[in-house]
Amino acid sequence: MESHQSLAPLAREISALPPSLGPVRLIGIDGHAGSGKSTFARRLAEALGGAPVLHLDDVASHEQLFAWPDRLRAQVLEPLAAGRPARWAPYDWVARRFGPEQVLEPAPVLLVEGVGAGRRALRPRLARLLWMETPRAESWGRGRHRDGRDLADFWDGWERAELAHFSDDPSRPFADTLVRQSGTGYEWSSEAGATAGRAASITEGDGLPRA
Repeated sequence: MESHQSLAPLAREISALPPSLGPVRLIGIDGHAGSGKSTFARRLAEALGGAPVLHLDDVASHEQLFAWPDRLRAQVLEPLAAGRPARWAPYDWVARRFGPEQVLEPAPVLLVEGVGAGRRALRPRLARLLWMETPRAESWGRGRHRDGRDLADFWDGWERAELAHFSDDPSRPFADTLVRQSGTGYEWSSEAGATAGRAASITEGDGLPRA
């Protein structure tokens, strides 16, 4: 089954939410690095008819793995809240500098995915927070395997930084929806009691997520 079909029920739930950032429904997708956020966000965006996705990897930098809320607020959140296009410069992790400016028009739904998408600085702006319910060790193992030995040192530093971030500013306790990957697709539990594990399920046929 195509992802835009199987994720349609969740997409309908999200589309029915009231706007949370000017005209925009801002949806956070958080979880440990390597938990499948990027792949899930891409599939959910398709189910939403091509909703834009903002990757927090493009907002962070080597020097500021988590110290990016002020930049995100000034470049993205405040303009969208006013109904204006956001203008922001994605970070180039190879060149180690911010690249050319990009424009993000206000849209009915904007998905923000990445570690820290549910942090306290963003939560008041979110229409819904989704948490990828993949255990930390499994997530980090996927990420290290994906990125290879050349980035082993980066991962050592990232793991320490992520532990410190979630210790100070956890996201999962505030999630509205927990998303799990099963052998046949995704399962999720939504609304009140999400962290208690009440689950609904869907199926899709694309295997494990990449990121």
